[in-house]
Amino acid sequence: MKHEVAISVRALVEYAFRSGSIEPGFHSAASMAEGTRIHQKIQKQYKEEDQKEVYLRIEIPHKELLFIVDGRCDGLLVSEDGELIVEEIKSTFGPLDLLGEGREVHWAQALMYGFMISHEQGLPSIQVRLTYVRRDGEEQRSLHRRVSIEELSTFAADTVARYAPYAEMLLAHEMRKESSIRELSFPFPAYRQGQRHLAGAVYKTVSEGVSLFAQAPTGIGKTMSTLFPVIKAMGEGQVRGLFYLTAKTVTRLAAQEAISQLLAQGLQLHVITLTAKDKACFREEGLCSKAACPFTDGYYDRINGALMDILEQETLMTQEIIARYALKHQVCPFEFSLDVAYVCDAVICDYNYIYDPRISLKRLSEVQKKQTVLLIDEAHNLVDRGREMFSASLQKAPFLGLQREYKVVNKNLSVAAKEINAFFIALRKTCNEEGQGKWTFFPDELPALLETFTAEAEQELVSPSSVLINPEGEDEESLLDTYYAAQGMLRTFKIYDERYITYAEVRRGDVFLKLFNLDPSYLLQQMAKRFRSRILFSATLSPLSYYRDMIGAAEEDYSVVVASPFHKEQWEVSILPVSTRYRDRAESLLPLSDALKGMVARKGNYLVFFPSYLYLQNVYEVFAEKYPEIVTQVQGTGMSEREREDFLAAFRLDNPETLLGFAVLGGIFSEGVDLPGNRLNGVMVVGVGLPQLGLERNLLRGYFNALGKNGFDYAYVYPGMSKVLQAGGRLIRSENDTGIIILADDRFLQSPYLHLLPEEWGDFPSTEITSYT
Repeated sequence: MKHEVAISVRALVEYAFRSGSIEPGFHSAASMAEGTRIHQKIQKQYKEEDQKEVYLRIEIPHKELLFIVDGRCDGLLVSEDGELIVEEIKSTFGPLDLLGEGREVHWAQALMYGFMISHEQGLPSIQVRLTYVRRDGEEQRSLHRRVSIEELSTFAADTVARYAPYAEMLLAHEMRKESSIRELSFPFPAYRQGQRHLAGAVYKTVSEGVSLFAQAPTGIGKTMSTLFPVIKAMGEGQVRGLFYLTAKTVTRLAAQEAISQLLAQGLQLHVITLTAKDKACFREEGLCSKAACPFTDGYYDRINGALMDILEQETLMTQEIIARYALKHQVCPFEFSLDVAYVCDAVICDYNYIYDPRISLKRLSEVQKKQTVLLIDEAHNLVDRGREMFSASLQKAPFLGLQREYKVVNKNLSVAAKEINAFFIALRKTCNEEGQGKWTFFPDELPALLETFTAEAEQELVSPSSVLINPEGEDEESLLDTYYAAQGMLRTFKIYDERYITYAEVRRGDVFLKLFNLDPSYLLQQMAKRFRSRILFSATLSPLSYYRDMIGAAEEDYSVVVASPFHKEQWEVSILPVSTRYRDRAESLLPLSDALKGMVARKGNYLVFFPSYLYLQNVYEVFAEKYPEIVTQVQGTGMSEREREDFLAAFRLDNPETLLGFAVLGGIFSEGVDLPGNRLNGVMVVGVGLPQLGLERNLLRGYFNALGKNGFDYAYVYPGMSKVLQAGGRLIRSENDTGIIILADDRFLQSPYLHLLPEEWGDFPSTEITSYT
């Protein structure tokens, strides 16, 4: 029995024939849509008897494999003498006279379609046409070959032979994976209380192909409770792959650790963690042209060997492992990681690889998506992240700069930038005395201006004779950044609806325009709807009705609230009735310092979280002066990963003295950080976490009020209390942990804040403030 290998024509020929270097960093954000438009323009020229987008399928045996190859050829034409012509259309930015006789991979795709048609219709030979069109659609060039069925048969056999070793390796892995999953057991002696409930809910959800919103307390082991049932479903053929999506690096590490525990039990799974390009890059300058980077020069000549090597040798592929193989094969580590990700069973990455329309993994096929589960960790973060991903903004200053810089070297580009600069000048005049303006529609004239600008910018960016304004290329980079910002706004114009508002602000002399997404639920649902299931989980999906509403739950999607496995006696929770409102903060500095001294009276490790860096610094200065004997450390702005690691490492089990860490609420140390046992003995949360008052939050408040909902809760209370609960959740991480939580704000004694506190925190007595002077 032969093993079947289902593969598209494009995927087959790209693996077998792609070569050369990664193109310079610029790629048109609209290239896919523009390519479709050009295809349609050429196909409109076809005669009545010609066919377009012809679906073809063929079986090609190779040793123990049976390749099932399919695809759609752009055109099947009939010549004047009645012969068939297979046409493959390719769009390109560059001048057509630089293409020579065409690229090998493009010819390979056209020849494969020629083989499929000739075989299907029993033709002795066929004419194959490769047509190139410039993106502006004004220039077109066709290349022709007449090829016999014998030549095409040899070509097809050679093509699958090139792919066969890769296919055999993937098939062998698939068999090992399925066998190992069948033997896989839960990696701990017993489930924690609530873990089995959550794992069962996840399995049921995936089996039914719906989604799950799960609120489960910190410390229950949510990562393993979600990963394990999905992997078991993978072994049963219900699921082909999974994405573990996170908002922060620290939660990615937790997912890696859980996968490592399963691999140690014999699981065979290809898993990769994707790292941001700026962190993965070997070159400090970050330049991606083949002239500047040896890892992009000839990348496609070496990538197949690199893929085979890492997939044969590794299971869990972290940033360090990717870097090691990238150096070994001299390939770009970031592009290498993306190529590996498309064939992995599990991918650990940021939300934006699935949800952000600018960054998402666009080569994921619809078939793959239908067999893939999204595990979305700390899902409360997805609301604000969604707004950010679906919004778009522009500023006036870059266009004024480009207008001046390109005035001599590219007049058309300069004029296009000047028109947009003039638009911003007029926009400024429409703002009120506070320098603000808002509209429920976007300015109709702007899209046309941006279309003209991006067209001119594209020509400049791809032109081989492009003149850099200075040798470092800073202004070309400025043009590239502005081009992408303009494309982002054009993309957002296309999805702009009643869930958006447009606002303008004058900031430090510059004019800022934003298409602000008020409600990301619809777009979050649309971006993920083609996947089999979404499992959204967090300790702070409270209230669940708010998160189902804002993330976009369907009626058939499940919700589950998992009870805490911990006991009320493990927490010593009190409320400090001090006002931390902005107007009262100066008066709160001394009472908070005294309360902190009382909290750390027992030797141990403690954390205090503040709503802002400024407030943190002000309290710290008072505390350090009054209580210099207490060892402290302070979260800084823009900390490096090493500095973050050092900050956490200071919370040792064997600290000889009491340690008090000052950190920011909603920051890097208030979510996903695990300090079990006596590494953390107490937490104070200062304030109810409300986002800073501002235009955007007030726009949200007004929008949800108009919908009949509590706008203040939606814009301020729920996002703020999520930060509070996350910070408090750092304390109790296991059945044996105990500790102190002090909630420093009199609003914690009032509704709605009081009712949003976890039941397991027990009753909340007030704490008197004692002076230790």
